Amino acid sequence: MHGFLHDQFLLDKGLTNYWGYNTLSFFAPHRAYLKTGRADEVKQVIRKLHKAGIEVILDVVYNHTAEGSELGPTLSFRGIDNASYYLLATNRRHCFDTTGCGNTLNVAHPMVLRMVIDSLRYWVQAMHVDGFRFDLASTLGREAEGFERDGSFFAAIRQDPVLSQVKLIAEPWDIGEGGYQVGGFPFPFREWNDKARDDMRAYWRRDPGLKGDLAQRLLGSPIQFDHSRRPATSSINFLAAHDGFTLRDVVSHDGKHNEANGEDNRDGHDHNISHNLGAEGPTDDPGILEARHRRSKAMLATLLLSQGVPMLLAGDEFGQTQGGNNNTYAQDSEISWLHWDAADDRLVAAVAALVAFRREVGLADSRFARGPGEGDGPEITWHGPDGSLAEDGWAQEAPLGLRYHRAESDLLIVLAPGEAAEFQLPEGTWRRRIDSSRDPVVCDTIESGKVSLGWQSVSVWQEVAG
Repeated sequence: MHGFLHDQFLLDKGLTNYWGYNTLSFFAPHRAYLKTGRADEVKQVIRKLHKAGIEVILDVVYNHTAEGSELGPTLSFRGIDNASYYLLATNRRHCFDTTGCGNTLNVAHPMVLRMVIDSLRYWVQAMHVDGFRFDLASTLGREAEGFERDGSFFAAIRQDPVLSQVKLIAEPWDIGEGGYQVGGFPFPFREWNDKARDDMRAYWRRDPGLKGDLAQRLLGSPIQFDHSRRPATSSINFLAAHDGFTLRDVVSHDGKHNEANGEDNRDGHDHNISHNLGAEGPTDDPGILEARHRRSKAMLATLLLSQGVPMLLAGDEFGQTQGGNNNTYAQDSEISWLHWDAADDRLVAAVAALVAFRREVGLADSRFARGPGEGDGPEITWHGPDGSLAEDGWAQEAPLGLRYHRAESDLLIVLAPGEAAEFQLPEGTWRRRIDSSRDPVVCDTIESGKVSLGWQSVSVWQEVAG
């Protein structure tokens, strides 16, 4: 949203900075996003979104600017006071770059910090946004000795009467030493949790030995976030983000296809944790298409039934593909535009049903779940296909059950990552509410005893009061 410049090397190739992560003007909306050129347009859009019950989280880049490295253009900050606005290397001719974009904004400097805080307050007080997602947020916590969770930026946010009350989401890493800080940010920050993304992708790809890790993700990643009085909503869980494969491409491609970016497919990371399920890219094979659909629903169900805050990449709810391009920052083109006309209606219906179910049964909880007698959070127990879970069961591909013991009615979530299987329900009568192997995924079947599970599926039962 902030005013930005297009990188010259992209313009030279006939491309543009589609994501806009090349900020220059922290107090102005990007001119090309406005029809009339008046900033009031932003207020009008936000006002209409609020009327529709939609909050606005602004994606902001305060970690670097469009001035790039010492070889980049001198546009404002570098000409005013290069040594104050930017972190410099030992040889002060060069920038100290923790962002991969040529420079690093020196947010630890009092005047730079003031500028960033003033910018944030402007977007809240003048434009009425509801919060921010901070790109490469570890950079904002860099002090003289490295990342400091109690550093000046975080202290300023927490003490500010305006900013401490809005939603704050960190991308908790940068590319510098010590930059990976998932779980290391102070309250009230929430954090993108790439561990949840990776474990959910790998579990449904049927990688071995992931039951224990997946159990952590279902509970909101307490190993990372259950400390310093942080709530169970600290983890922003996701399967895909703008940076990387879409969910459809996760189940359609074994490798990236970034040729259109003009870098001989060298750009973009190779750690996609994807599987094409039998054919690379588009296919007419009905078996492969069904397998992709089934796995997509199971992954979405896992996301939307986990503790923490679920985040969906725009288009994942209807099967958006980028043709295997996992770095579309330069693609203002058919590759990254959302194709609503090609929406998978079955997937749309499944996502809508899962979101509605999550809200209906009140899965969101600020307290971390605990085993029996372990604390005041929701009480949970784990179950295997025979109704119990032996210690060695965590290493098997057999179905995994998570039971929430609740005063009104218990919930049982069962994940079956492999082939069709059977599962022994706990004693009593249960109503199957969700089955991701079906279309539609919503169910209303009374069951007890041993039940059937579809291959690559997630099912949910609600206890019938006795």
